[in-house]
Amino acid sequence: MEYSVRHRTTYRYLQDVAQSWHIAHLLLRPTPSQSVQESQVTPTPEPASRVVRQDYFGNQCEWLFFDAVHNHLEVVAESRVRVEAAPPRAARDSLPWEEVRCLLEEPADEDVRDAVQYIFDSPLTAFSGDIAAYALVSFTPGRPLLEAAIDLMRRIHDEFRYDTTVTDAATPVDKVYEIRAGVCQDLAHAGIAALRSLGLPARYVSGYLMTQPPPGKARLLGADASHAWFSVFAPPFGWVDLDPTNRVLVSDSHVTAAWGRDYGDVAPVGGIILGGHDHIVDVGVDVIPVTE
Repeated sequence: MEYSVRHRTTYRYLQDVAQSWHIAHLLLRPTPSQSVQESQVTPTPEPASRVVRQDYFGNQCEWLFFDAVHNHLEVVAESRVRVEAAPPRAARDSLPWEEVRCLLEEPADEDVRDAVQYIFDSPLTAFSGDIAAYALVSFTPGRPLLEAAIDLMRRIHDEFRYDTTVTDAATPVDKVYEIRAGVCQDLAHAGIAALRSLGLPARYVSGYLMTQPPPGKARLLGADASHAWFSVFAPPFGWVDLDPTNRVLVSDSHVTAAWGRDYGDVAPVGGIILGGHDHIVDVGVDVIPVTE
């Protein structure tokens, strides 16, 4: 599938902003199954300076500095991308989850060493509750890791309510488990925390979802908005992306933007402002299939 993706974020400030600094994770990331033809960010007003670089996780991010007085800011990202379907994987052929955990204790190659960093708590996935007890319902003794992770993803979809009114960008994962509700970001954090509670690597993936339904099929949640899911390290397949919001393995209907430990590492637009007081944020996303 080939897509044209447009992501517009508009800030309207109730008072003038004297200066502001922003970081944007809006430039799409190439992956083994995703080829980025073009990806660019257009801010209004024109920033005094802008720098594109890779962050620690290998994502392309852009730093923007505005030093002229302004009362609104619009950041538009436009991309064209080709996404291939994920290769078929027999979940039962992944290694048992206990064996993967042992591999991580003495990593023998670069891929395993890289995965180790995703075992540890991060600000939005740190937990104090007994999340491991929830995870162990899926991760029974000797079960293949990917088979167990898919079962976990499906349980989160079935047992957590998709609700845009009960959480915000800073809601901790313990609260998500308590209320069993949230948006795609929260459901991804729930899956990540469950895996990490067992000493297994999991990372947060931000992106977009094409939801043009086939005839007779329901429209998927996450349409026309930023989307998020989680990825699990499942040897011998490597990283496998799972979408608990829609109860599916990620395939060619998903577009990847960036990944990190949790939402805080890859927020689409974040920053610091001097002035402005309260503000209104408006976000619009279009994911359009490109037809021949």
